[in-house]
Amino acid sequence: MAEKLLEIKNLKQYFNAGRSNMVKAVDGVSFDIYRGETLGLVGESGCGKSTIARTLIRLYKATDGQVLFNGEDVHGKKTKADLKKFNRKMQMIFQDPYASLNPRMTIADSIAEGIDIHGLAGSKQERMEQVCELLETVGLNKEYANRYPHEFSGGQRQRIGIARALAVKPDFIIADEPISALDVSIQAQVVNLLKKLQRERGLTFLFIAHDLSMIKYISDRIGVMYFGKLVELAAAEDLYANPMHPYTQSLLSAVPLPDPETERMRKRIVFDPAVRHYAEHEKLELREVKPNHLVYCSEKEYEKLKAKYTRKQNDSLEHE
Repeated sequence: MAEKLLEIKNLKQYFNAGRSNMVKAVDGVSFDIYRGETLGLVGESGCGKSTIARTLIRLYKATDGQVLFNGEDVHGKKTKADLKKFNRKMQMIFQDPYASLNPRMTIADSIAEGIDIHGLAGSKQERMEQVCELLETVGLNKEYANRYPHEFSGGQRQRIGIARALAVKPDFIIADEPISALDVSIQAQVVNLLKKLQRERGLTFLFIAHDLSMIKYISDRIGVMYFGKLVELAAAEDLYANPMHPYTQSLLSAVPLPDPETERMRKRIVFDPAVRHYAEHEKLELREVKPNHLVYCSEKEYEKLKAKYTRKQNDSLEHE
């Protein structure tokens, strides 16, 4: 059994709580992230993906629920030393590489900020050696260290953002849409770099993206979010081969295929939440329809999905 690195239990993040304009950005989300895996998180804009990421890393204080990192409560009271230790273990790569870099700081100073805070270099020479090593790790020339952010392209800046996250040797990295602002060819390079770093350093990733084909390529498991809820969670291959929640089916039907004939013929599935009527007493929650495949549904829907899955299994056994 894989070791749990992060446990999220009934996480809620409400903005303007108690007011008439309250927004339930994240509403009762629960999932685990295992050491060494990449969990992908997908969903439309505004569904709460980035809010989850920022709450996990303590940029937002959770309204309710619990986040456990290595068995320790992330949002519990911490001393300055404990907080420093926690911040070193968990890092984030931001969506806009230019906005996340200080334009007045050289690349060396930006990357070495974490090294300085945590006292990871004994001298200026050692500090510079670590910066050069990190730049080469992410595929950049060490001569770039004394340049400024405006002198780099988007893909290069994102590599600098990755180098900065790696500087403090973290266990867990949150990649919040790190490729959405980049060209398609550069996206592939950045994703391949992240996969390579994961293999070499045993990193754990929470990878947030809009690109459904890219998230399938990089993720071990995928969670689908809709309106602040986690509606489906399964292994990447399983989710794409057998989507169970209507919203997941709708999302996957919108993925473009490089075949004009197929594109003309296939039908898009429209997701309309208004069609799904629930009685007041019906409890909606994440239920395990098949091993390691969870779907947010009512008891009645769960029975239907379970029966459909059993029927499918029996049919495949008969054909063997």
